[in-house]
Amino acid sequence: MVVRYALLRSRELVTGTQRTALRALRTANLAAPHLRSGLTAEHAERAAPYLRDLLGTPGVAVADASGNVIGCDGIDAEHQGLLRPALAAALEGGAPRLVRSSELSCSRDGGACPLQAGVVVPLRVDGRVVGALAAVDSSAPAGLLRLSSEVAEFVATQLALAELDRSRERASRAELRFLRAQISPHFVYNALTAIESYVRSDPDRARELLVAFADFTRYSFAPFHQMATIAEELRLVELYLDLARARFGERFDVQLRVAPEVLPVKVPSLILQPLVENALRHGLEPNGRGRLSISVEDADTEAVISVDDDGVGVDPARMKRLLDGVGGEEGVGLHNVDERLRSVFGDSHGLVVETAEGAGTRVTMRVPKFSAGARAA
Repeated sequence: MVVRYALLRSRELVTGTQRTALRALRTANLAAPHLRSGLTAEHAERAAPYLRDLLGTPGVAVADASGNVIGCDGIDAEHQGLLRPALAAALEGGAPRLVRSSELSCSRDGGACPLQAGVVVPLRVDGRVVGALAAVDSSAPAGLLRLSSEVAEFVATQLALAELDRSRERASRAELRFLRAQISPHFVYNALTAIESYVRSDPDRARELLVAFADFTRYSFAPFHQMATIAEELRLVELYLDLARARFGERFDVQLRVAPEVLPVKVPSLILQPLVENALRHGLEPNGRGRLSISVEDADTEAVISVDDDGVGVDPARMKRLLDGVGGEEGVGLHNVDERLRSVFGDSHGLVVETAEGAGTRVTMRVPKFSAGARAA
């Protein structure tokens, strides 16, 4: 009797409510790894059955930011098409939306179809609407909206973690490239050669250039995680241009336009000089002369920095490969700067490049003037 009583008591340790909670947690844990891989069609499709189980509805769909269904379970192609207007409206408005039965009227007899109404809830990551979650059932009571909102919050949290994982991985790759290419060997060789040429003819100028070179290298080897002001970045550009003039003379016309109010804005160190070096070396040097313009403008909550040359330009398809890091030596500086900007300020703050063969190149970056919440590089 004692043994039997103990067994009975052990069965009562998990109540019906606890069993429901345990099942929900287990289902969420099964969905999480797929969502942590990002909002892609492959992973949304794999996560959909678990999300349907969490919601307890006959059908569930996950859409991307364009309103395209990229993963679903229990929803046929006809109903996916019927959901599109509701998905588009929720994404555009950024708010949950009820889907009425009239919007899901299908070719089947209405009473026989289990997908007659539902809700669509936007998925937000860092304040941006990146997609939507749709739950479809025979009806859409207020409880379904509340439950769908909670599940959408869970999905959004996993997507935010996925973005954080990618940011950390990107930062690690950028740091490795940064350590490998803080100073271009090509630049070091040319700078020392130019200094040597002045040692006998103009010793004072040689000393000035050696001081500039020392200051340049000191700044360039600052710790990777260091942030700098735009004023400090411009000072490095001045040192670089001084060393470049020692080699090229006055063959290149350099124009600088700066809004003084943005000089204290903080940016990742060593993001401007590589763009200037790239413009001189790959844009202007092949022509032997040309114009380089550097502008720093105040744009409300952002500082807009542009490096513009009238050199040889680049085929846009090749430029895309350079920014992706697969274009060889010419793209090291561009790719590195792009990666570091994105890892610190987010994907919306990468480089924007306008170029074409024979039409010169303009590289623009937009950085927040107030970035206390920026992700660490």
